[in-house]
Formats: sequence, structure tokens, C-alpha cells
Amino acid sequence: MAFRSASSHSLDDIKAPVEQEIKEFSGFFKNAMRSNIALVDTIARYIVKQKGKRIRPIVVFLCAKACGTVNPSTFRGATLVEILHTATLVHDDVVDDADTRRGLASINAVWKNKVAVLMGDYLLSTGLMISLNHDDVYFLKVTSDSVRRMSEGEILQIQKSRELNIDEATYLKIIANKTASLLSTCSEIGAASVTEDPALRKAMKEYGENVGMAFQIRDDILDFTSRKSILGKPIGGDMKEKKITLPLIHALTQAPKSEAKSVLKRIKAGASNKDVEQIVEFVQRYGGITYAEKRAQDFGNAARECLRPFPDSDAKRSLEHFIDFVMEREK
Repeated sequence: MAFRSASSHSLDDIKAPVEQEIKEFSGFFKNAMRSNIALVDTIARYIVKQKGKRIRPIVVFLCAKACGTVNPSTFRGATLVEILHTATLVHDDVVDDADTRRGLASINAVWKNKVAVLMGDYLLSTGLMISLNHDDVYFLKVTSDSVRRMSEGEILQIQKSRELNIDEATYLKIIANKTASLLSTCSEIGAASVTEDPALRKAMKEYGENVGMAFQIRDDILDFTSRKSILGKPIGGDMKEKKITLPLIHALTQAPKSEAKSVLKRIKAGASNKDVEQIVEFVQRYGGITYAEKRAQDFGNAARECLRPFPDSDAKRSLEHFIDFVMEREK
């Protein structure tokens, strides 16, 4: 199945069917972050000011609308996943020693690591309490599994970065846990907030999982082809961090062993800018980009198949367009 151009599918177009819900969500999210402790409240307001694209709440609301009628449970689910996502970003910035987040100084840069870690913990517990206070047990089950998967994926990637020993199956497991698990949680929670039908919940869960896989593979491709990738990383950033991603994995399997060994040796030693240029050329020469694009398309097509059981609606069309949006982004 061919993918349509994303030029007509901006994020604003995609979120149009849930525009009103997203506006209401902003206030809901802000209130959920409040604290009686002055410093916690100050940091929470700073986090709200760092507002991103709200992709995850958009997915929650679109999946809910594609399955039924948005209700208060949907807002709680969207708030839970956005708080969870925010907590992981705060902790990630500590782990990565990052100075900025979405154009502003990171929490750890302003308030130091100890406060940042504790703030991440506060956010996680806040999200869990929202669900506990309303007996949203299913939401807790889904998000707890997502947190476990994200942690395992991150640790596995760190282990493999040290060993520089990663095959395609391991790579797919890492990105499934690190990236796809949260989008899968968003889509499943959206469905679960409006329907008890296990088949519809499962279809939406698998939709999110497949879109998440396509998203991460696409981002990893852009690390070789774009000046800046979706997540704002400079080209070759993964190689400099000793992260071996799908385009490189495939090229290493296609190249002569001696050449593959030489490339890995340069990455292990710490790739210079010149090394990055040569490795990018190596990946292109051995079909790494083309192969990764094909795998991303496979996941995109699988996501589209997951939407088949749902009746035609503006929300369903936006979910289809979101696949195109993920597949065709160039930066």
C-alpha cells in the first residue's frame, strides 16, 4: 500500500476532530500537576510552560472518538499518559545530563539532579493517584506495564551500546519497549475509556504499537539523512552515542566482514565528524536506508490494518493520516 504525501496532513489537521477536547485537556493537565508545596508547584508550572506537541493526548482522544464517545474517563487517561511521558522525560534528562528540553533549560539544569529525580517521582505518583482515586484499575495495569517496558528497553540499549553487539531482533525489541510501548498505551487507554469490547481495545493497542515502531525507525533513518531528526538530534548523534540502529545494522550484515569490523571499531573509539560522514556513506552504499524505510512502511501498513474494524469517521481518518504524518516527516 502506498503512503500519501504528508504535506496535506499537518498535526493541526490531524487533531481537528479533537480540537475542543485538547483545549479542555490543557486545563485538566495543569490542575492535575498542582501541589501545595511551593517548589513543586513552581517546577510543575515550569513544566506546563514547556508544552510539546501533545501527540500522546491527541492519540488518546482520537482513539476514544473512533471507538465511542469521549467522557471524563478519557480525560483522566490522557492526563495519566501525558504525566507519565513528562516524568520519563525529566528522568531521561538526568540520565543524559541534558541542559535543555523543548527550547528551555531542563529541570536538572535549573534545580539540579536530586530535585529533578524527585520531581519525576512526584509526577509518576500523581498520575497513579489520578487513576486510583477514580478506580481506573485498567489504566493502571496498562501504564504500569508501559513503565516496565520503557525501563527494560532503556537498560537493554545501554547494555548493547557498551557491547556494540546488536542484531535486528534486539533492535526491534528495544524500540518496541522504549518508544512503541507508550503510544500503544495511549491508543489502548483511549479505546478502554469508551468501550468494554476487548477486540476493539486490542486493535487500538496494536495500532499504537505499530505506529510507534514506524515512528522510531523513521527517526533513526533521519539520523543518517537529515540535518536534524524528529527528536532534534544532530545527524550522526546516535553513532556518537554508540547507538546501533536499523540502517546501520542492515548495512553491517550486507558489507564484507572486514569493512563491517572497521566501522564498528570507529564507532567504539568515538566517531569523529569525518567518521560519521564515511559511516553514513557506508550505510547508504549497503542499502541500510532503503531497508529501514521498507521496515517502517511494513509497520505503517500493519497500523492501517488495525483500523479496519472501526466505522468510518473523522477520528478514524485522522488516525490514518497520523500514520502518513509519521512516515513522511523530513525533520
